[in-house]
Parts: sequence; C-alpha cells; structure tokens
Amino acid sequence: MSTLNDDFERPFEDFEHLQWGALRDICCASVEYFTSHQDKNGVRIKAALLAILDYLTQLQPLYREIARFAPYFDFDEETPGNGYRSFLSLVDKCIMHSGQVCRQMYHQKDSVFFRKSYYMKEIEACSQLLASLFTCLQQLKTMYSWSTEVTSDGKLSLFPLDQYSVQDLFSNAQNVNQYCFYGRCLGFQFCDSLRHVLKTLSFFMASFSEMYYGDTLLRLCTNSVKYLLDPEARARRIVNISQHADISFCQAFWFLSESAIMTMMITSNIAINQVISIPPEELILSTLDGGTISIPIPNSHIGKKPIHVRLLSSKRRLGMVGSGGIGGELCGLCDELIIHTHGGGFVSQTSRSHEIYLQNWTMTLGVPILSIDYSLAPEAPYPRALEEVLYAYAWALKHANALLGSTAKKVILVGDSAGGNLNLGVTLRCMQLNIRRPDGIFMAYTPLLIEFAPSPSRMLCLTDPLLPFGFMIRCLKAYAITDKKPKEQENGEDIKSDTESFAEVSESDLIALALSPNGDGANDAEKLVSLPSDSTLNSVSLTEVDGTSASAECPKVQAKSREFINKFLNIYRNSGFASTSSPVTRNGSISRNGNSSGQSNKSWSLFGWSFGRRSSKDSRELNMDNVISSEEFVLTIPRDPFLSPYLAPDNMLANLPPIKLLTLHLDPCLDDCVMFARKLRSLGNKVTLDILPGLPHGFLNLLQTSKEAMEGAEFCARRIKELLEL
Repeated sequence: MSTLNDDFERPFEDFEHLQWGALRDICCASVEYFTSHQDKNGVRIKAALLAILDYLTQLQPLYREIARFAPYFDFDEETPGNGYRSFLSLVDKCIMHSGQVCRQMYHQKDSVFFRKSYYMKEIEACSQLLASLFTCLQQLKTMYSWSTEVTSDGKLSLFPLDQYSVQDLFSNAQNVNQYCFYGRCLGFQFCDSLRHVLKTLSFFMASFSEMYYGDTLLRLCTNSVKYLLDPEARARRIVNISQHADISFCQAFWFLSESAIMTMMITSNIAINQVISIPPEELILSTLDGGTISIPIPNSHIGKKPIHVRLLSSKRRLGMVGSGGIGGELCGLCDELIIHTHGGGFVSQTSRSHEIYLQNWTMTLGVPILSIDYSLAPEAPYPRALEEVLYAYAWALKHANALLGSTAKKVILVGDSAGGNLNLGVTLRCMQLNIRRPDGIFMAYTPLLIEFAPSPSRMLCLTDPLLPFGFMIRCLKAYAITDKKPKEQENGEDIKSDTESFAEVSESDLIALALSPNGDGANDAEKLVSLPSDSTLNSVSLTEVDGTSASAECPKVQAKSREFINKFLNIYRNSGFASTSSPVTRNGSISRNGNSSGQSNKSWSLFGWSFGRRSSKDSRELNMDNVISSEEFVLTIPRDPFLSPYLAPDNMLANLPPIKLLTLHLDPCLDDCVMFARKLRSLGNKVTLDILPGLPHGFLNLLQTSKEAMEGAEFCARRIKELLEL
C-alpha cells in the first residue's frame, strides 16, 4: 500500500519545510513587485499576499502541534490516517495550490496578456482558504483536548465522550468560511483528474437547484451561465443549498445519476443484467443448530412490499435468471456469490446508480453479483432498509442454485457508504437469528457510528463538494430519527409504476423449474437451463417457482418508499427526468410521461430536458428558514448496534467474518473506519484497513472520469478477490 499512501509517507515536518518555504519566498517576491502598483487590483493582490504570509506564520506552530499527536490515532504504523492527519494534508495541498497560483502570477506579471483582476481573485481565494484551514486547525486542537477516552487497543479514541456533542462542533464550524472550499479553489485537495470533474458536478448542483426551485427557462439559463463564469456565485449557491435545502433536494440531485444522459454512459458488456422482484412471503431458513427459523418479513413504516434485486453476471450459468434464449456458452454453477448493497446516504440511489463499477467487478472477478434495492428514508427510515437487506440475503441463500447460478458455498457481502453499514447490521442479525453468516465482508467509506459525534474527519464535510455538512446531517436525521409508526398496506395494495416492465415466463417453464430447478433427474437436452431474459422477473413467477400459491394480484414494482418523491416525480416527468422511484425501466430507457390529466403543460424539450412554467401545485421555493442550526442536534439518535455497528457488543464483533475496510484520507467517514478497524483488531478479528489518497467519498461512481478512481475500483476488486480466496 505504500504507493497509495504517498501523502503520509514522510514526516509532516520534512514535507512542510520545502513547500512552506517556497510559498513564503514567492509571496515576498510578489509583494515587492506589487508594492508600486496603486490601482485597485494591485493593492488587493498585495493585501492578499500579505495575508498569506501572516497565516503561514500563525499556522506553523499549530500545524506542528497537531502533527505531533496525530499519529496517536492511527490504525498502525503501516496505515497512517485519521481526521487530524487529513486536515494537515489539506493544509499541505492548500500551500502547494497557493504556491502554484503565485508562481503563475509572478511569471506572467510582465506579459501583455497578464490579467491582473483574474489573479487578484485567485490570490484572495488562496488567502481565504488558508484562513479557513487555520480556523479548522484551531477546532482540531480543541477536539484533541476532548480525547480523554482510551479504547481497548490502548489508544485514544477519535470519538469524544458523550459530554461533547456536534453542537460544540457546529458552534465553531460557523466561524469557518465554507465559501472558499466551493469557489475558485474547489477540488484543490483531490487528485488532478478529479478536480475538473468535481467542479463540473458542483456547477450542475448549483444549476440543478435553479431548476428544482426556479420556475422559468430564462432564470435557469441566466443563473447557469453565472455559475459557469463566476466561481464565487457558484460557491454562494452551494453553501446556501447545503444550509437550507431539505432532504428531497439531496435525493433529487443524487438521483441524477440515473437520468437518461448518465444511463447512456453505462455500456453493458455483461451477459446478465436482470432485475428480480422478491415477494414478501414466508421464508424459512435452517439455523446453525439444525433447526429452522422464519425470516421476518419487512413490515416497518410502509408495510409489506416486494423487494427488488439486480443480478449481474459476466457469464450465463445454469439456472440463472435471464440466461434463457441467449446464445453463447452456458457455464456451470459458480461456487461464489457476491451480495452488494448500494450507498446513497440511506435516502437515494438504486443498484442502477452503481452499475458503473458493479459491471466492472463482475467482469474482473467472474462471480455473480446480486445488488439489493432497499427502500429509502425518510418515508422508510431505520430499520426498514435493514429488514429488507436481511430478507434479500436470506432469499439469496435459499434460491442461489435455482435462480442465481451459484451454489453459494462462499458468500461475500460488499457495500459502499450506507450499504456497508447495512451489511454489517445484517451480519449481526444473522448472529442473532443463528443463521448462516456471510463468509467475508468488504466495505468502502462506510459510516459505522450513526450519531452526531464530532470526530475530526467529520469536519471534512465543511470542505467536501459531494457531501456537504448540511447534506450529511439531513441524511442522518432522515434515516435514524423518526416518529413514524409501522403500518400495513391496506387491502394488500401497493404503489405501481408505469415505467416498470416484467419478464413473462411460460407456465410450462415454471412447472419444469419448480420440479427440477437444477436439472436434477433430466438429461442435458431436457434441462431447463434458465429463465428467459427481459427486464424484470416478477414476484408471481418467483412465488410459483418456490412451489407456493401466488397472491391474487402481485405488485409490479417496489415502492421506493418516499412520499415526497411523488411530489417531484411530476416535475421530473415534465422536465424530462425519469422516475427514479423504480429500479429499472424497460430496456434501460427512461419513461417521460406527461400530466396524468392529459393537459398540456406548454413545455418544450431539448436532449431530454423539458422547460416551461410549472403549475402552481408543483412550484417550490428554497425555504430560508430551513437552516442547519444547533437546535437540530438536540434530537437523540438511538444507540442501537444494528444502526451503529461500532456499538455492537464485543462478543458479537469478535465473531464477525473476515472484514476488509477501504476508506479515504479525505472522507468524512474516515474516523469511523479507523476506529472500527482498531476495535476489531483488539478483539482478534481478521481485519484489514486501506486508506487511499486523493479521492472523494463516492469515488466508485466516478471511475469513468478519473484514472485514479478507476485504479481505486480495481484495488477494491483485488480486496474482494482476496476474501473470495480465503
């Protein structure tokens, strides 16, 4: 891993001296040059340069102090990394970025093409960035004073005692100028290949917010051009959205990964890409002591609904759903099975959003991957998603031979972000139910303590372009805090989607599969090798395959469990975005239905975007009263080990299967992973921790745009392969 941890290979003092000295020298030379410039831009450039020099002087002793105690919190000497180190790295990268800008300005100062006003803004942005990082380091010093608890491995905890809360962090965070992280310096901390990508995504976030909250094409176009040309305006809008937007905006923006344009970027090169609908019916599994147990049917908050899962495979296999009627070689059953749970802050995205790397993994590993589309908060908060992932896991164990092309002799759980949290919760539930556990777990940038705990790495949300502070807080609240009571679906009815399609399976095929799902007792010519391929295998078919009676009318789509989704679905349909409440549409296409009333909305479309004035019922405004405040953190999140696996009893954690955690130096969830890995190791668990540099939270979804992100995805595949080979 040494090649992946270059940021922390050398002592901070050695790395600091060269870069800090170079910045100081170029700033002094530039100050001397611009002293004679008395115009407005020249005066402001000189003032910004002097501010940089001043903050360099103030930062140095604080930086050295934090560098002294930061190693106390590492997993081990070979894996340096924690939130304290991350902010020191931010300072280093800020100094390198500022030095580059200052050198460019100094070398071009005498050119006829020199743009003094441009460099004035760039230098001021660098000075503001240093000032904000200085404030962050001051807060880190305070947080270190809170670190008095010694954990079971004999080291200090990155999580403070209960007497300190995120309210303390929030009160200090208000002093941080967040605008500088989303303006001209946006992405300075990430690898070069991602900086332009992140700036583009931030531009889309700002522009999308205009479409989401605005009402005219003129306003959308005007402000989008402004965000493209004016980084300061973009920064103001993003911080404004982070502080004031509700959870529905976060969902809507993250669901853009499933829009028609993004879907076209995913080229399917795999043999099987099949969505299956699992009916909510009794499911019996064997227990480890030779008995049987009925797996609880998901029922909390939104009643009984089918669960959608997506099967991906690079090879056609015996009995595998979707292989029928496709030419080419038919392979035997695979002994391994990967069950994947996607991320999205518990509130957004589906398996389709994550196909971009899942297809890559199934090609690399040659193992079928089953990705679970669980219901989303806030309509389906905890524990609904956990219930569904557990049920889907148990269903996969029971039907792997008949439907998934696998003997499931070895089952690995894989999850990113929220998905990793759910997978751990499911493993703990398996222990509780005394059923088979997975044989290994791989997790990427996973939150493991669902609390408003002010750890150092969580302060990175103040700088993160994809997971701003307000987004993280509202996702945690939407998933973990609820007053909702479980309810049953009345009359067994379910919400249906007009964009979902299902495979039609002939009765004779179903009978044959039910009688001999693996072809036992039949010759090769008579075997039913698999069900036919289409878009979705419906729950009626699966019920009959199981040999049980079908219900009178099975639902055709999993309700994506968000009331507010219905409010903006009409707007998406009118504006050309697909309904993302269902996991898949026919042949991967996106449905664009008009108003249900059939009335014209007087809009026009361009490349899938429709524009026009919304009706009054669809209009919305950014609620300026909906600001993140300290009062929001007064609410208590349950200290539930199935919600926060870090809190699980030691006897359960000690019996977890081998775990490989991957996190990032710049990830707000870094401290969660470091602390969890430390705890598992102290209990004798087989755990490995990898920390990659230069990549943001959610980098797996960016592998097509970045060489480093692709290398990170390939590294994940190697770690999963190691689990498969154990």
